[in-house]
Amino acid sequence: MTSKRSHVGETRGTVDASGLRVAVLVARFNADITERLLEGSLRCLREHGASDADVNVLRVPGAWELPQAAARVAALGRHDAIVTLGCVIRGETPHFDYVCDQANLGLGEVARSSRAPLVFGVLTTESHAQALARAGEGTSNKGYEVTLAALQMVALYRTLGNA
Repeated sequence: MTSKRSHVGETRGTVDASGLRVAVLVARFNADITERLLEGSLRCLREHGASDADVNVLRVPGAWELPQAAARVAALGRHDAIVTLGCVIRGETPHFDYVCDQANLGLGEVARSSRAPLVFGVLTTESHAQALARAGEGTSNKGYEVTLAALQMVALYRTLGNA
């Protein structure tokens, strides 16, 4: 979703997070960005009725570690949704590609096998300035956006029943 065409305003108030248990996995690498994403995520949860006691914030070293932590959290079966937050900024080596690929593939694999929805909130940017722009204030914060997507997925899963 781009900030200019965000559907956040259209869906505010249409999802209810009250009583939901949500795991928010946050990468420590690029913490100045990921902490802003976390703030956006927590704001979204609170605005939609989540209790702080029902939100588990779990920190991992970096984006590469998100899939393995998400797999463990999903296997526990204690959460209604899993939000993953990270930031990878392109550097001068191919390391960016390796980390992004594994975070993407690993989280996709966990999402497809988890009974709870898992959402991908890993920024992959060319520069620190691009990352900051996506972790700003308001509803254009990608942490907010992906958390809203998680809440929407919980609502969808509930309409589908115990399939």
